[in-house]
Amino acid sequence: MNEAAYTIALKQDRYPTYILSDSTAQSRLEVVPERGGLITGWRIQGQDILYLDAERFANPELSVRGGIPILFPICGNLPENLYVHEGQSYKLKQHGFARDMPWAFRESSTDDSASITLALNSNENTLKVYPFDFELTFTYQIQGRRLLLQQHYSNRSGETMPFCAGFHPYFQVLEQNKAQLEFEIPAKQSQDQHTKEFQPFNNSFDFDRDEIDAALFPISSNSAAIANPRQKFKLTLTYSDIFTTLVFWTVKGKDYCCLEPWSAPRNALNSKENLVYLEPGESCEATVELSVSYL
Repeated sequence: MNEAAYTIALKQDRYPTYILSDSTAQSRLEVVPERGGLITGWRIQGQDILYLDAERFANPELSVRGGIPILFPICGNLPENLYVHEGQSYKLKQHGFARDMPWAFRESSTDDSASITLALNSNENTLKVYPFDFELTFTYQIQGRRLLLQQHYSNRSGETMPFCAGFHPYFQVLEQNKAQLEFEIPAKQSQDQHTKEFQPFNNSFDFDRDEIDAALFPISSNSAAIANPRQKFKLTLTYSDIFTTLVFWTVKGKDYCCLEPWSAPRNALNSKENLVYLEPGESCEATVELSVSYL
């Protein structure tokens, strides 16, 4: 493929925004490092794959609803936002702090794809709520109708570091099209976040409900998919073994649904279920890939 097909531009908007493009596939990705390392938009052939609430995005006091927020060092919420480590209590708000912090631009490339690498390091504020030195290095890469999220997690502290990680992609789905969605999610059980009830999962959801917030497990394969017959495309999500739980979330009246890969369920820093542990100086890597095909 001609290298000129891949370009990266920097746009000075409310926040500096990197625009990664693959002209052959007519794919365009927007990334805002200062706003939580957030992918704010992904468009293919003029069609928005992701939803973004522009008003919330413009207000730094509010968490973003849209794009692909990063979840670290927890996924979901903790009871009363508290967890205990070595006998001491710490407070972490839902989904952790990575999605609210500015990430640093590291490098970009247009060699055989369009990619950008961002980094997040612990600081005195993170140490107050999560007592570990860390470095996260993420590379976002588009090639054709594929978006690859490559992650590198490093423990820079002198003790074993437990963490959870995940992503919260907001896929744009018109409200009137949700009932026609077709799912391929490799799980046999779901748990409702509000009632805590467990139910067998048969790849369907009740879209008459005001909100659906369901954890899906155990995960029996490394890919899941959502087909949107009305808009004539299919989204496939592929993820590393580190991701043990998928969460489906949507709100009635909103034009999005979320299928989120999490490395551990809610409250894992307390329950210890499926936590990742890194020894001092140790690192691990993970990937999540999103791909679009047409029906």
